[in-house]
Amino acid sequence: MLGQRQGIIVWLFSLKQAKMLRRYGNVHFISKRLKYVVLYTNQSDVESIMEKINAHSFVKKVEPSYKPFLKVEFENSRPDKAKEYDYKMGI
Repeated sequence: MLGQRQGIIVWLFSLKQAKMLRRYGNVHFISKRLKYVVLYTNQSDVESIMEKINAHSFVKKVEPSYKPFLKVEFENSRPDKAKEYDYKMGI
């Protein structure tokens, strides 16, 4: 089973070497138009993997994903009574 995962966004000069990034983690998405790769790795290894990836000459920039650190429980999030009534009615 996988542990805590974190995404890394790697901006590239050229997509020719995008397949080479598979050795560092699971490649989730490759954008051909904007030339970036999203890959997921273990959260404990993110810093060392970012340094290794950034050492390559075909890498423009490396950014970590901050999704695991965002708070998803919102305060004062009351449901709207009118919408709640519409959902019960099946509209």
